[in-house]
Amino acid sequence: MVDNICAIATPYGTGAISIIRCSGPNSIELVNNIFKGKNLTKCKSHTIHYGHIVSNNKIIDEVLCNIFLAPNSFDGENTVEINCHGGVYVTNCVLQLLLRSGFRMAEKGEFSKRAFLNHKLDLTQAEAIMDIISSTNQLALESSTNSLRKKTTELISRFREDILDILAKIEVNIDYPEYDDAITITNEYLLPVIEKLINNMDKILFNSSISTIAIHGIKTAIVGKPNVGKSSLLNMLLDEDKAIVSSIAGTTRDLVEGTLNIKNITLHLIDTAGIRESDDTIEAIGITRSQKAIETADLVLLVLDSSKPLDDMDKELLKLTKNKKRIIIANKMDLSNKLDIEDVIYISAKNKEGLDALAEKIYEVTNLSDFDPKTTDYLNNARQISLMEKANNALKNAKNAIAFGVDVDLIEIDIKEAFDALGEITGEAYPDELITALFTKFCLGK
Repeated sequence: MVDNICAIATPYGTGAISIIRCSGPNSIELVNNIFKGKNLTKCKSHTIHYGHIVSNNKIIDEVLCNIFLAPNSFDGENTVEINCHGGVYVTNCVLQLLLRSGFRMAEKGEFSKRAFLNHKLDLTQAEAIMDIISSTNQLALESSTNSLRKKTTELISRFREDILDILAKIEVNIDYPEYDDAITITNEYLLPVIEKLINNMDKILFNSSISTIAIHGIKTAIVGKPNVGKSSLLNMLLDEDKAIVSSIAGTTRDLVEGTLNIKNITLHLIDTAGIRESDDTIEAIGITRSQKAIETADLVLLVLDSSKPLDDMDKELLKLTKNKKRIIIANKMDLSNKLDIEDVIYISAKNKEGLDALAEKIYEVTNLSDFDPKTTDYLNNARQISLMEKANNALKNAKNAIAFGVDVDLIEIDIKEAFDALGEITGEAYPDELITALFTKFCLGK
């Protein structure tokens, strides 16, 4: 039997209102036992009622209770949302009373998990809820909202329907070869159908590499020699003195991080230690971390000193980052320019000049100028992308098998693998233990 759960759904701390969400088959009756006001068990769904939470005839708090009757609630079960005053103490008093009255504390993500199990949400919609909560820019919000409205679900369903049609025709050929109306499934028939699916998946995977930047931000490493102005650039972008700025080379010994929204892109900035040969043990550790930051970064901002010609270390950094998505920034444009290099953004971090040009370049190199969440087909996160890659690879294996003249009934195995991998994206073919692991990443009360 499904038990009754409760949790605080609003952020912990002092505020005007706290909301405690209660859900389960007996949730309305259990809340009604500690509610003084209208009989909640006789109330219609989607109504709100004034009253008091009481314990031993003692008023705990003045509240409003929202009633949602199954199946027309967020998680498909009877639900009461208690709106109490937002103090930490009073909220905990109400919560403790609920726990003594027959509820248990909800686990992380348990309300959303129940919504999934009751077919109120699929996995892509559940993930979209968390993406909406964590959105840091307009593109992220639009992308997540589209997924919540089943755009991702519909996309995956179209692929699965096409693959299911192939599987059904193969099965008819194998089990009922005498059936006159069945299309004879040959490798010649399968090849163009599978190639079309692969090409469409390739396009979506490319779009998804851009959408993940829009939704989750881009890990950006600021690199360069010591004393070229990396920390000054970080401070200019963040508009605060987050990093220590000094004319002494090697001042930055560790990674300094910050987050910035610029032209609807969230940049997760990392100011690295200046890269050079060093006998200082601590500085050497910082330089090693900087090199690792370059390897893992999605975007590299390579800072050069425009007042000096390129030296061997500058050239080494240009070589080191040439295969990365990067922007070359020439700092100290307020001084005489001695650089002889193309495709450079000139700035003066000291005088806070050149930020608009840098913003335009960031927008350009991340390809977001071509990304429209309303008209583009894409996936929202690494889990979804990896599963589509798995499906795509399975179809490519089927294509290769066709080239070698493998029998259709063996090729069907790869096609079925692609079908199942796509089903994992929406949760239609997902192991129970992975479902549990996924929802534990959600916040308490969601």
